[in-house]
Amino acid sequence: MHSLIRYSLAATAVLSMAGGVSAHPSAPREGQLGQQNRIERPAAVGGGAAAKVANAKALYFLTNDEDNAIAAIELGDNGLVTGKGATYQTGGKGANGIDGATNEKAAPDALFSQSALTVAGKHIFAVNAGSNTLSMFAIDPSNPLALQKVGEDIQLPGEFPNTVAASEKNGLVCVGMTGQKAGVACADFSAEGGLGQADGLREFQLNQTTPPVGPTNTVSQVFWSADESQLLATVKGDPEKGNNGFFSAYAVLEADAATAAAEDDQSNFEIRSTPEGTAVLFGSVAIPGTQDVLATDASFGVAILSLLEGALAGEGGAAARLELPGQKATCWATISPLTNTAFVTDVGRNMLIEVGYANRNGNGNGEGEGELSLLNEIDLSSIGGPDLGLIDLRAAGEFVYALSPGTGGEADAAINVIHAGTKQFVQNARLTGVGAGKNSMGMAVYV
Repeated sequence: MHSLIRYSLAATAVLSMAGGVSAHPSAPREGQLGQQNRIERPAAVGGGAAAKVANAKALYFLTNDEDNAIAAIELGDNGLVTGKGATYQTGGKGANGIDGATNEKAAPDALFSQSALTVAGKHIFAVNAGSNTLSMFAIDPSNPLALQKVGEDIQLPGEFPNTVAASEKNGLVCVGMTGQKAGVACADFSAEGGLGQADGLREFQLNQTTPPVGPTNTVSQVFWSADESQLLATVKGDPEKGNNGFFSAYAVLEADAATAAAEDDQSNFEIRSTPEGTAVLFGSVAIPGTQDVLATDASFGVAILSLLEGALAGEGGAAARLELPGQKATCWATISPLTNTAFVTDVGRNMLIEVGYANRNGNGNGEGEGELSLLNEIDLSSIGGPDLGLIDLRAAGEFVYALSPGTGGEADAAINVIHAGTKQFVQNARLTGVGAGKNSMGMAVYV
């Protein structure tokens, strides 16, 4: 068992287990997806390097409506959307932040975040922003469309949870909250016991409301370092008000008696910094095999932050910056295992951007050590239908899957599928049969 160091709190307690596995499977609402516009797969797809990576079997997102639900979408052996889907009520409520420009409910990007749900092993975790709770479901490996509720939802100590990170290695799930009571809290989890009680809130003083006014000055994402030894968080600043965003890290400790006794004398605190050159840090992804993070910044594009050097310790700026021409709000990021490149999306543009990176470990596909480079701009506006902008995305196997939540009017919610290697648009999967809409958030895959 592990526990997470608390910020400005006494020694971390070993978390208790609560709840149990539900005796009855969650009742899904099965549906057939809308029109699946598809382009013939090029001959290169499925051969060469693609054979080295496994395609995902299913993908998931949150409907984030009043009665919140997880939408499960089946993927075939070829990695494409089959047209089969199902929805599972979480038992909690979704919610919308308030758009600071219009003073109306925010949509798309209703939660101002990346990773509103996440998969760890054979389990999926989802936030319920309107009820301040967290849900846990089990995934059937033989049929990843089949989800079963595990135990009961747990109450969180903060308000408006909008992002979640789970570590099977540590048996920990952590949630970022961005309402009037903002910060991070964590709980143990297990297949048998479900979710344990959430621990104390590691507070962020954002002076927000519930629901929050954004997208600036809100929690963007919680996620794990590549080796899962640290929980990381990005928080957006507000450049117009001179409010700096920040990047935080919390270490994971073994929760034994010796550790607990020593925590008061050791680093029982959050490491926080505002890397020079960043302002509105948003969605991020740990670069595999490194202590580096590729982070989007809605004010300019993409940056690399290092957990080893000054960017995290507050001693310097980002290790690298890349300004993306024409960007409106670059906010979500993923790394393809096929190409070792990053792909980022912009809610203001129906375009997928490929970014090369290189680091001290020599992996990645950038032009030089510690550098970022713009590799490709994949315009989906003419072939993906009338979708207005892309939000959360995931790369798995040969493909990148990007969610366009639509507008609730002339543009339906859709999943756009792009081959990471050839950069070709492959499929536009309409989501009309699973309750998707402009409030939908998050993206997770089961491989």
